[in-house]
Amino acid sequence: MQSRFWGDFKAEFGWKPLCLSVEAFPRAFQLLLLIRRLPAGFSFAYVPHGPELELPEGERASFLAELARSLKPLLPSRCLFIRFDPPWFRVEVPRADSASDEEAIGKPDVKIDDLRPKIGRPLCRSAADVQVPDTVFVDLRPDEGLILAAMKPKWRYNIRLAEKKGVIVEEAGLESLSEFYELYKTTSARDKIALHPEVYYRRLFALASERRGKGVPASPDIRLWIARHEGKALAANITLFRGEKAVYLYGASSDEKRNLMPTYALQWKAMRAAKDAGCLEYDLFGMPPTSDPSHPMHGLYQFKTGFGGKVIHRSGSWDYPLSALAYALFRTAEAARTWWFKDFKKKLRRR
Repeated sequence: MQSRFWGDFKAEFGWKPLCLSVEAFPRAFQLLLLIRRLPAGFSFAYVPHGPELELPEGERASFLAELARSLKPLLPSRCLFIRFDPPWFRVEVPRADSASDEEAIGKPDVKIDDLRPKIGRPLCRSAADVQVPDTVFVDLRPDEGLILAAMKPKWRYNIRLAEKKGVIVEEAGLESLSEFYELYKTTSARDKIALHPEVYYRRLFALASERRGKGVPASPDIRLWIARHEGKALAANITLFRGEKAVYLYGASSDEKRNLMPTYALQWKAMRAAKDAGCLEYDLFGMPPTSDPSHPMHGLYQFKTGFGGKVIHRSGSWDYPLSALAYALFRTAEAARTWWFKDFKKKLRRR
């Protein structure tokens, strides 16, 4: 998300990217800053998963504050705040010997703030996270047998079951994206999640293909995977490979034949392809922070942690206000909107 590719992509959907070379800090680094317009001529700036710079935890808040002050002259005059999604994380090592897929890796009663790295003043915690702070990184360096051995037994069983029942996972091209999107609409309705219009995903593929065709360095390799049974698409994933890292970006599945475990087969196929492409790590990209069974996405936590790997907790989004009063009003409105859509409406749906 700190790549020039990501800035170019987001520029087509309402963001203004600034790709900066920052020099006046302990060491030079590149920074992608995205600017988004708000009503009445206001705006805010956003730094996704950056800056990519290692710092001791106790120095991070003052560093981000100094960085924000240095960025202010580059921003529109009515920019309310800079929102950082820092890349720094803490690792929670999952138990590799869990015999049951019902056994939680984390503890529901753990305080979420205790899991995540602290940033603190003079920044303040955002009313809403842009990126999901919690994920799982699967190490792709061991051989395939050891990667499988690190998974929960039921996950290995489900991968074999899908193959035994005739589920075939194929790498598809842009021409098959409509199939993915139809499955994604089903997933959105079932899990009550938001999705972009189809053109968003089409442009993601097209821009990556254009840049790779021109030989632009560090261009991502974006792939679509579809799991079929008897020719019918049951599930699909979109992954991104770039350098040593692979990311599972989007996943979709049908309501039909879920007992054939196509989503397990998809992840395993993508992991093996990422390993073959030279990636050392597979990011499952987003899940609840703990195994709390009351969380509406508890099943996603179980699914992703079952593949083994490291459970990762980032700090979430933190804001540096540039206009104290206007920011306070915005934050109050954002908190109310987050409560309405993510808490209240979801509780109503579950009743």
